[in-house]
Parts: sequence; structure tokens; C-alpha cells
Amino acid sequence: MLDSTRSHFGTPWPGAMLAAFLWAGMAAPTSAAELATVSVGSPGRSAWASADAVVEAVRDTTVSSQVAGAVVSLAVRVGDRVQAGQELARLDARAAQQVAAASAAQVEAAQTSARIAAKDLARQQQLHQQQFISQAALDRSQAQLDAAQAQVRAQQAQAQAAYAQSSYYVVRAPYAGVVSEVPVSLGDMAAPGRPLVRLYDPGALRITATAPQTLAQGLSTAVQAAIELPGTGRDRIALDARNVQRLPMVDNATHTVQLRANLPSGLDGVAPGMFARLWLPGPDTALALPVVPVSAVVRRAEMTGVYVVDDQGRPRLRQVRLGRALPDGAGGAGSVEVLSGLRSGERVATDPQAAARGH
Repeated sequence: MLDSTRSHFGTPWPGAMLAAFLWAGMAAPTSAAELATVSVGSPGRSAWASADAVVEAVRDTTVSSQVAGAVVSLAVRVGDRVQAGQELARLDARAAQQVAAASAAQVEAAQTSARIAAKDLARQQQLHQQQFISQAALDRSQAQLDAAQAQVRAQQAQAQAAYAQSSYYVVRAPYAGVVSEVPVSLGDMAAPGRPLVRLYDPGALRITATAPQTLAQGLSTAVQAAIELPGTGRDRIALDARNVQRLPMVDNATHTVQLRANLPSGLDGVAPGMFARLWLPGPDTALALPVVPVSAVVRRAEMTGVYVVDDQGRPRLRQVRLGRALPDGAGGAGSVEVLSGLRSGERVATDPQAAARGH
């Protein structure tokens, strides 16, 4: 077997000739002119920016009692679906029921007195026609009947109030929804204003996002927006930017505004409190972060970088710090923000493997 460092004549190879022989046996590097590159720059209006948001229910109600009493029945648990008017909880209403019964008895007594006054007036009218009594006596009988009838109406009103008061001891759902919280137990003492059951309407959900002023200012000219619900496994939801509501208050500490957008109905697995993102077209400013295709990013162990092509056309690996991944159609499909490491106007190789061979 021949020595790898000697020719077939037995003489040593010169160093330059050996290097040329070994290089000839390797694949030729890719020419820098053949590399596909993309120019790095501030994407301006073509880039999108996101604002952290939270899912909320348009109707989220904390149901409490209007009267005091011990909780004697809980008809629902957390997660139950209820219908409008369905019983949620019941309080001890024995005292209120006794009051209602007493009011009903007083109504019967007043009605009896009114019937007696009416019969007495009828007899007085007959006596007056026979001129056995004076007109003054007849007028007194009429006044007694009027007073008795007024007493009936007063007792009826009190009885209705007592009945309404007794109905407050049964707490019912104001609308169809899902029970999200039951902060009381059997035997607890309920009081006016104390939460008993909390429920929300799953058919009317929205997101509320906190966005910088600069992002919210471009909302008036934006056409499209998007809602992202991480963790639900569904694609981003396209949204008409005109349906995004900007609240008129600005936080004086963070200089942010709140934006609201309604979610489509029928989204399974979405509940109030979930994390969301609201995507809007970024501000048209030179301070917008540059973006590069995800395919141009190189990850080696703990290093993240891209191949930057210099003025001589040579690719050089440079470490960068990445930001957020952008949604499809925002800043180019499969793009990512670059927080540091790149300047506007630089060229980046979109094929890191080809750039590595030409490095």
C-alpha cells in the first residue's frame, strides 16, 4: 500500500501539490454569487405587531341575593350549563313566608270589611229613599265604603310586596350560560351583595388587548387584523380592523390603550381568562424591527445566527437575537423579527447550508 504522503515514484509530495490534490477530491464550494439572499430593512406597514390580550365574556355576571338568609340549597356546580330562570340557590325563607301569609290574611280581612260596608250603604240608600234618614247619614255610609275599599287596595299592595320579598330567597339565572364560580357552601349566611354564583354567556366572547399608543393610532387606517388564541390548536382568526374597538382612556403610567374585538360564536375550548394576541399592522416608522425568513436562521447549540453577505459577496455567520414570529401574510410568510445583530440594507442568505459551503 502506498504512503499517502508519497508519490508512486516513492518521493515525497510537495505541500502545495498535496493540498491541491486533497482539495480537488472535495466538493467545490458554492459561489457567493449563486446564493439566494434577501435584503434586510424596516418592513414598515407590511409588518404586523401584536398586543397581548385576554379572553373575556361580554356578559359575565356575579349573582347575589337581595335579602339575608342561610343557604339551604345549591342547585348547580362549577361548569354546569343553566337556562334563563333556572334555580341556582335557595335561602331559608320561612320567616318571609310567614310574613306573606299574614299579609294575605289581612287582605281577606279588609275585603270582608269592604263587603260589610257595601251592604250597609245599600240599606242606608233604601232608608234615604223612604226619607227615614238624612243625606248626611247616607254620605257617612258612602265614606265608610270608600275607606274600606282603600284599605283593601293597601293590604293587597302589602301582600304583593311580601310575596315579592319571599321570592328573593330563590336565586335564579338571569340568562342562559355556564357557571364559572360558586363561592358559597350549604349553611353559609347570604347577605345583600355577597356573591353566590358567577356565570357567563359562552356565546358572546371578546378579547381585550393592551396596546401601545403608536400601534393603536394606526387602527383608523388599518384594513385587516387577526386574533391568535395560543393553546387552542386553531389557526389565527381574520378580523376586519373596523370591528376593533378602541376604548377612549389612556393609562397615564404605561401610556397604553385598551382594544376590544369580539370573537366569532361557536368556538369550542375558549373560555374567559385565556391568553390571546391581537395582531394589527405595525406603525409606519423607521423604528420598526427588521424581519428575516425563518429559513435563513441558523441554530447551533446555544447560538442563533444568520449568514450575512458582505460587500465582496462572501457569507459571514453572525449571531442575532430574535423576537416574535410573525403570522402568515404579515411581513412575509414564515418570518421572524430580529431584535439585534442586523442593520437595514444588509443582505442575508436564505439558504444557510449553501452559505456554509461557501463560507
